Amino acid sequence: MGVKVAKFGGSSVADGIQLTKTKQIIEADPERKYIVVSAPGKRFDGDNKITDLLYLCKTHMEHNLPYDQIFQVVTDRFMAVKLNLGVEVDLQVHFDIIKDNLKKGCSADYIASRGEYLNAVLVAAFLGYDFVDTEGLIQFDAKGRLMQEATDEALRAELAKHEKAVLPGFYGTSAVDGKVKTFSRGGSDITGSLVAR
Repeated sequence: MGVKVAKFGGSSVADGIQLTKTKQIIEADPERKYIVVSAPGKRFDGDNKITDLLYLCKTHMEHNLPYDQIFQVVTDRFMAVKLNLGVEVDLQVHFDIIKDNLKKGCSADYIASRGEYLNAVLVAAFLGYDFVDTEGLIQFDAKGRLMQEATDEALRAELAKHEKAVLPGFYGTSAVDGKVKTFSRGGSDITGSLVAR
């Protein structure tokens, strides 16, 4: 038996209908063992991508503007998917941590990464796979460059512990300060290639 890595972008994981299709694709091939997901994208014209809403929360915070309503849109969207899929996972504990970190002045990289993080937690529960956070596994140097060897070693060691896992795309950790560091937009594709490697 081989091992396949599958990466699903924002439109593929935008809502419960799309996630149900995604699950069917994954389960159609038992060799699809490691799944990398993006944050939920647009569901229809005029809709918002979760990552854009999270960046907007950060911008509002920086300008001393209320962001509670924007963050509520994010939480409502994830909760709707959870209810539609009948998934047993406590998302509220994750929402509370993120909101607390927002109040403490978290980085734009951190808040932007939470769409992938929350989606990976949800999709892992939906598939019955392990959740493996890429924070601490994918590593960046002081200039924001990928540390290929350290990343390969960390991913290989962690994935050896999991027969099947869902990982969030788009981010890793700065080796300088240990904080979340993102790739540029579209970086979930890079995460998928790193996991496959």
